[in-house]
Amino acid sequence: MTPIEEVIINRKTNTKPIWVMRQAGRYLPEFREIRKNNTDFIKLCLNPSLSTEITIQPLKRFDLDAAIIFSDILMLPYGLNQKVEFKKGIGPILGTLDLNSISKLEEIDFVSKMKPVYDLINLVKNHDLTKDKSTIGFVGAPWTLLVYMINQKSPKDGLKNNFFKNDYLIKKTLSIIQIFLKVHIKNQIKSGAHIIQIFDSWAGLLDEKDYANYIYTPTADLVEYIKSFNIPVICFPKGIKKYKEYCDIVRPNTICIDYEVDPKKIIQDIKIPVQGGMDPKILLTDQENLKKQATKYLDIFKDHPYIFNLGHGILPETDPKMMDYLVKIVKDY
Repeated sequence: MTPIEEVIINRKTNTKPIWVMRQAGRYLPEFREIRKNNTDFIKLCLNPSLSTEITIQPLKRFDLDAAIIFSDILMLPYGLNQKVEFKKGIGPILGTLDLNSISKLEEIDFVSKMKPVYDLINLVKNHDLTKDKSTIGFVGAPWTLLVYMINQKSPKDGLKNNFFKNDYLIKKTLSIIQIFLKVHIKNQIKSGAHIIQIFDSWAGLLDEKDYANYIYTPTADLVEYIKSFNIPVICFPKGIKKYKEYCDIVRPNTICIDYEVDPKKIIQDIKIPVQGGMDPKILLTDQENLKKQATKYLDIFKDHPYIFNLGHGILPETDPKMMDYLVKIVKDY
């Protein structure tokens, strides 16, 4: 059993494993070198050899406890034949959602299109550097994927004014997302993922009155599905206002918290293992501040099953030396 599984499954408190969201990618010079020659992000995710290399890059540098696969939550709409492209300085742009077309999509065709992702997981799981580490697969949560597929871009400036106008479109799209998320999860597990993390990156967009329909019910269904494979699941509902209620209803094995949450409140309210919390911007400061802030989280969760991580993905401008220092702080604690 890997150190992360020890925390999640056996609720060990004497070990504090570490991995970092988006640890494979944008802040590493060796990743940028690959990216320079591979400008199409989706094609890069569909290249098992290169995506394996990128996944392993941080493990060559740092004593991390997990490999998080180099992929993207938007591989799901891509697998559903919605056009997905990443534009520099803008982010993801999605094509028109053809509900008629995605309603007719067969599982076999989806799996065939997504096969390179599953090949990547198999390669990572069997790599020499991952023998005593967790291989983490992931998906976007139903709500977050719904946002991208209907909004057709990142909602950082808010949702389109008419987003909720077509009730049929929303319900039908959500039900298709749910079906194919299960297909995607099943194939990641079959390919060797030890853990699945569900990213609800845009949970914070919703009013609390809408949590049940768009967050709790569909995500709880996925969590139950993942657990049926005897695989642990980590949920990251970024920006949600009710972490305790979320844990009580959705019932993940581990809850990943964002950097706007008070960890002292979490320790009072949450009984399950906790992951994350530290603001990624701390890595842009200095070593003294980094040690102080990282130690704060380690102290708060000293007697609680805890996986050290950030409260969101590592920032592109992060100095790898700071990441190295962070890993050493956690390992020496």
